[in-house]
Amino acid sequence: MAGFWMPVLILLSSLLTGLAIFFLGEERHMERTVLNMAAATVKLALVIFMWTGYFAGQTYEARWPLLPGLDLVLSVDIFALVFLTLSSGLWFFTTMFAVGYLEETPNRSRFFGFFSLCVSSTMGIALAGNLFTFLIFYELLTLSTYPLVIHRGTEEALKAGRTYLIYTLSGGSLLLVSIAWLQTLAGPVEFMAGGALQSMEISPQTLRILFFLFIAALGVKSAIFPLHGWLPTAMVAPAPVSALLHAVAVVKAGVFGIVRIVNDVYGVNLASQLNVLKPLLVIASVTIIYGSLRALVQNDLKKRLAFSTVSQISYIVLGVAIFGPIAMIGGIVHIVHQGMMKITLFFCAGNFAETLGIHKITELNGVGRRMPWTMTAFTIGALGLIGLPPFAGFITKWFLGTGALLSGQNWVVAILVISSLLNAAYFLPIIYRGWFLEQQEPWPFEHHLGRLETHWMLLIPPLVTALLVITSGLFASAPFSPLSVVELIAQIEYPP
Repeated sequence: MAGFWMPVLILLSSLLTGLAIFFLGEERHMERTVLNMAAATVKLALVIFMWTGYFAGQTYEARWPLLPGLDLVLSVDIFALVFLTLSSGLWFFTTMFAVGYLEETPNRSRFFGFFSLCVSSTMGIALAGNLFTFLIFYELLTLSTYPLVIHRGTEEALKAGRTYLIYTLSGGSLLLVSIAWLQTLAGPVEFMAGGALQSMEISPQTLRILFFLFIAALGVKSAIFPLHGWLPTAMVAPAPVSALLHAVAVVKAGVFGIVRIVNDVYGVNLASQLNVLKPLLVIASVTIIYGSLRALVQNDLKKRLAFSTVSQISYIVLGVAIFGPIAMIGGIVHIVHQGMMKITLFFCAGNFAETLGIHKITELNGVGRRMPWTMTAFTIGALGLIGLPPFAGFITKWFLGTGALLSGQNWVVAILVISSLLNAAYFLPIIYRGWFLEQQEPWPFEHHLGRLETHWMLLIPPLVTALLVITSGLFASAPFSPLSVVELIAQIEYPP
């Protein structure tokens, strides 16, 4: 029974919370906060409990037949557990941050209702056992995040929301077509280690066309160039939404889907035989350099971080496109590492905006003296994304580079070096301004909170996630580190 109910409970813990919050009045702040934090705590506890069961040999699956040959399936493998842990862990801190950030703003019940539905959709994507279930939750994620993007209700927010819907619904429609076409050829496709299509007799040319249709469909939410345009535009949303889009939900859902297609639908061996990995590798490399170049010229802090995400998220695609276990480890572990580093940066950007009214990089002079803890967390996240040891980002780039060399893709190392230099070029000036330049003009506005530099619910999340960035690098070889867990995935996809 536990094998059936655990995936269901993980899904319901945020779904029921979201539905309940919609009915709370705006004035019921305490009840809403308790509901939010309790649900986030329960979900994280359930995921941790599921890890113990998984390693004890417990199988988790919930299946509901909807039509002949078409089931809604929630199931758990180790890749799903990695994504569940990342999403539930970061949701806990994003919820805390959002409560502090939106404390005195209107429409909080609407915001937190959709916020919970967004996380429920992300859980469904992680738990999806077949392409049909993945599609259902993938589209629910689009619908639940749209109200968050337009939350402020300004003309700029509404315009960003329209752009977001055009991109994501177009990608979702293409995904529907791709899944329908594949299922007419292969029947219902369930995710399977080694690839569900490995033993099926389908024309290689058809499989190639379908592969790139899937990449195009999922590439929208993955912000792969040139399908990335919605992401910088969506930065008009509040900082907790930006953190959710970049580190927990939308872009991670897209790249999670790409990894599923490569590993568990096609399988790395079949994908290599079809010669589809090399074009994917080129696409990822172009996106990495393009995103970094665009980040260089952004003065708006959140937009610089957004273009950084365009670049950084393609490291994951790069890792699975290099045919080899070491590179795959580097790519998949970056799902976790990038999430921790990028959410730290968006938390800090939100703190600068909420406390001092800072939105532009040119306004950051001397902010490290006024907000030293926030600036310290930002520095750790930025140095991690640059790839300096001992931070988590170094582990990612080391495995990607080593994997590229072992696979004979030496030119990929040049991409990683150029990307790291560009990372440094757009992050180090921010760090320099914050710590070493003198404040020249008054802050746009300033909230004073006694001895604290900002509200404690805004300060704790970036400090904790920054600490995780450090520990994930320092203790990368520990038994339950992200790296050690992801190594198990590579052993499944590349058996000895």
